[in-house]
Amino acid sequence: MTTLLDVDARGTQHCETTALGVLLRHQGLDLSEPMLFGLGSGLSFIYWDGKNMGFPFLGGRVRPFDLTRNLAARLRLELLVRETTSPRRAWENVTASIHAGHPVGLQLDSYHLEYFTSKVHFGGHVVALYGYDDHDAYLVDTDQQGGAVSTSLSSLAQARAARGPMTARHRSFTLVVPENLPSPQGQVVPAITACADAFLNPPIANLGHRGIEKAGKLVRTWLQRTDDPRRDLPQAALLMEKAGTGGALFRNLYRDFLAECTGLLDSGHLRTGHRLYAEAATLWTETAAMITKAGESGDEQCLLQAGTILNDLSRIEYEAMQALSRLEK
Repeated sequence: MTTLLDVDARGTQHCETTALGVLLRHQGLDLSEPMLFGLGSGLSFIYWDGKNMGFPFLGGRVRPFDLTRNLAARLRLELLVRETTSPRRAWENVTASIHAGHPVGLQLDSYHLEYFTSKVHFGGHVVALYGYDDHDAYLVDTDQQGGAVSTSLSSLAQARAARGPMTARHRSFTLVVPENLPSPQGQVVPAITACADAFLNPPIANLGHRGIEKAGKLVRTWLQRTDDPRRDLPQAALLMEKAGTGGALFRNLYRDFLAECTGLLDSGHLRTGHRLYAEAATLWTETAAMITKAGESGDEQCLLQAGTILNDLSRIEYEAMQALSRLEK
């Protein structure tokens, strides 16, 4: 027996906003992917390295699921989150939502999904489940992963049960749009200023504009950081450009969010932020290209150029967020 809901599985770029879009459109709230990302104050930066890591990681967004929590709080959505250590209870939580007519979001490790094109463990991946039968689960993932896809129930169970960095305990979630939904337009300024404040005042040097500056210094040493530069450096660049970021380490998404906001608000500060993030997006793509070239050629000069660009990016994004932080003033 097959149980399927009719959902809008349009092509999108980032996993968490893809799932959020499916859940919200099913209830009649249709927001663009950049608007979902921006209202969730999703932009950030982290330079992440550690003894148990094979190679450093550059991240461009807030932690998995923080975006969902931020968006729910800002739009007063009812966010119902279920977690459990029991695989049986976890599946019952999902099927109960489907039988009630609601698609459900899942956080899991993408490594175990059979359709996934890149076999890399990532425990912060998010999909929307809209149906199942005796053998398969029917999901909506990013456009890059195929959009409306399916995977076996056994592989889904493995993905949900995985443990490791960024994983959750069989997390599933649903959203309910309230009758008195706040105007998304009215929430733009609080979302932007909250994101700017976090970026400008990071608690540690690995985050925000300070993290980008740190990356500018450390990326120059990456050829010495790896025993396989032809593998590790292009992989790092690929994660910046192609791994569900929307390109340019999420800066394309935030640029497009700010562009959409300029059609809603007349603000010089907003226009300045948009202009600077358009510049930053181009430079992030250039940085990724330099890192790839360094890995393929072994030319340290490429990493020196990448470091210089990252130093510029730290300044540009700092100036952009300074302007955006003034929106309420």
